[in-house]
Amino acid sequence: MKFIFRFLLFTILMVYTKPALAQGDAVTKQTDSVITANISDYKLKLALLEQQRQADSIKKAALEEQISSLKTTDNTKKEELQQQLDALNEKDAQRLAEKKARIDSLRTTAKGYPVTGFFNDTLFTIYSKLGSFSAHDRAKAISERIRVLGDNYVFHADSLKIVNAENTADLVSGESIIISISENDALWNNTTVENLAKTYKKIIGDAVAHYKNETSFITLAKEIGLAILVILVLVLIIRFSNRLFRWTAIKIQQQEGKRITGIKIKNYSLFDAQRQIRVLLTANTLVKWIVILILVYIALPILFGIFPWTQNFAETLFSYVLSPIKKIAFGFWNYLPNLITILVIVFVFYYVLKFAKFLKNEIATGNLTINGFYPDWANPTYQIVRVLIIAFMLVIIYPYLPGSGSPVFQGVSVFLGFLFTFGSMGSLSNIIAGLVLTYMRLFKINDRVKIGDVVGDVIEKSLLVTRVRTIKNEIISIPNSTVMNSHTINYSSDTVDKGLILHTTVTIGYDVPWKDIQQALLDAAGRTEHLLKEPKPFVLQTSLEDFYVAYQINAYTKEANKQAVIYSELHKNIQDCCNEAGIEIMSPHYRAARDGSMSTIPANYLDKDYKAPPFNVAIQNDKENNNE
Repeated sequence: MKFIFRFLLFTILMVYTKPALAQGDAVTKQTDSVITANISDYKLKLALLEQQRQADSIKKAALEEQISSLKTTDNTKKEELQQQLDALNEKDAQRLAEKKARIDSLRTTAKGYPVTGFFNDTLFTIYSKLGSFSAHDRAKAISERIRVLGDNYVFHADSLKIVNAENTADLVSGESIIISISENDALWNNTTVENLAKTYKKIIGDAVAHYKNETSFITLAKEIGLAILVILVLVLIIRFSNRLFRWTAIKIQQQEGKRITGIKIKNYSLFDAQRQIRVLLTANTLVKWIVILILVYIALPILFGIFPWTQNFAETLFSYVLSPIKKIAFGFWNYLPNLITILVIVFVFYYVLKFAKFLKNEIATGNLTINGFYPDWANPTYQIVRVLIIAFMLVIIYPYLPGSGSPVFQGVSVFLGFLFTFGSMGSLSNIIAGLVLTYMRLFKINDRVKIGDVVGDVIEKSLLVTRVRTIKNEIISIPNSTVMNSHTINYSSDTVDKGLILHTTVTIGYDVPWKDIQQALLDAAGRTEHLLKEPKPFVLQTSLEDFYVAYQINAYTKEANKQAVIYSELHKNIQDCCNEAGIEIMSPHYRAARDGSMSTIPANYLDKDYKAPPFNVAIQNDKENNNE
C-alpha cells in the first residue's frame, strides 16, 4: 500500500514538474541559441573586417612604397598618393571603432578561458581565437607553455622578449613562442597590442619567479617546518583543552549536594542533583568536542595556506565560515531599518495595551462607570480588544518581516491559515457562544445554576467551556455551545434583592383538616435555618387527588448555594411538626387501616395514656331485616 501511494505521488510530481522543467530547458536553450547566434555573427563580421584590414594593409604598403619612390619634385602625385593613404588610415580607424563596438556588445555574454599558473591561479583570460586555435585551445596551450618555463632552471624574467610579427606581437622565450597577441586580444582588454604584450610579459615573468621561489629547497624546508610547528601547537592546545575540561568535570562532580542541589519549579522537581550532574557533564563533553573541532577547523586553513599548492583549499575553508558570517552581518545591517520600525510599532502598541488594561481595571473595580456597560464585562471585553489590537499590530508588522514577500513564506502562511480555519471550526462555535454568554449575563462566578441536568456552582467561565462544581464536589466542564443550546436556571441572580423561593410538597389524606397541616408546614418553615421570616412562608394546595391532598410549603431564602442543606433541614422539621400535631404522613403509597393497630406516629410523640383505637364491626340481622 505504501509503495502504491509513493508511486502515485511520484507520478503526480513528475506530471506537474515536467512541463515546468521542459519550459525552463526551452528558455535556456533559446537563450543559448541567441548567444551562439550573436557570437557566430560576431565571428563572421570579424572575419570580414580582418579580410578588409589585410587588403587595406596591402594597399597601404603599396602606397607607402610609391610615395617613397617618387622624386621630391613630383609633389602633385605625392599629394594624391598621400590622400589615398590618409583615406585608408581613416578607414582603418573606423574599422577598429566598429570592431571595438561589436566586442563591447558581447562582453556580458562571451565566455573567457583562464590561463592558469603553477598553483591553479588565474593569470589572465583569453576571449578571442587566433588562426585555427579557439579561445579554449589557446588558453590551454599557453598554460602548458608557462609550466614548461617553470622547469627551466636557467630561466629569468629578462629572457622573455616581445617580437612584432605581421599581425601579432609574440612573447618569445628562446626559440619558443609563449603567446601571440592579436589586435582582437588588445581590444578585448581595452588597450593596444604593445601595452598588452608588456603586461603579459610582466605577469608571466612574475609567476615563474614566484613559482621558483616557492619551490626552492629553502622555502620548502621553511614551509614544512612551519607546518610541523602549527601541528605541534594544535596538539598542545588540544591537550590543554582536554585537561581543562577534565578539571571542570571533576569540579562539577564535587559540587553535588553543595551548589548543585537540583532544579525545582514550584513543587515540581525538574532535575534532582544526580540528574543535573549528568546533564552538566554531558554539556561539558559536548563543549569540549566543539572546541576541539573549532581548533582543527582553524588549523587546517593555516596548514593549507603554508603551501602554495593548497592555498586555494585554505581560501575555500575560510569562505565556508566567512561567507555565512558576512551574509548574516550584511543581512542584519540591511534589515536594521525594518527592525527599528518593528520595535517602534511594538513599543506603541505595548502602551496602547497598557492603557486598555488600565481602563479594564478601572471599570472592573467600579472606579469608572459607563452607562449600559457592566463591570463583569470588563475582562472579556479587554481580552477581545487585546486580540484585535495584537492582530492589527501583526498586520502592520508583516511587510517588515524578513522574507515576507517570498513565495515560501506566503505559502506557509496560507497553509497555517488553512489548518487554523478547518481545525478550529468546533472551537470557534464555542468561542462565539462564550462571548454571547458573557454579554447575555446568564450567570457569573459562584452562581448556583442548573444547565440541562447539571446543578452546581459556576467556578470558571472561559471562551470555550463553563465549569460547574456540583453539590457532590464534582467538576463538570460544559462546552459553551451546549450551554447555549440548553435551558439555564440561575438560582442566585435575584437572591440578594428578592430572595429565592424554596418549595417542597407533602401529600396528606382527606381525614386531616387542611388548616392543621398548613399550620404544621408553616411551623416547620419557621424552625428551618436560612429560611426568611419576612417575606412570610406560605402554603399552596397544588392538587386534590383520589386519596390525598398535595400541600406545597414555600419559603424565601438568600442562601441559594445551600439549597441541599436547607431542604434536608426543612424535611426534618416537617416530620417533627406533623408528628407533634398528630398528623400521619400516610400517602400516596401508605394508607392506615384502623383495625386496632398502633399509629404510625413515633411513640415519643404520643400521650402516655394513648391506646390503639378499637376495631369496630357492625352486624346486621338478616331475619329482622326480612320481617321488616
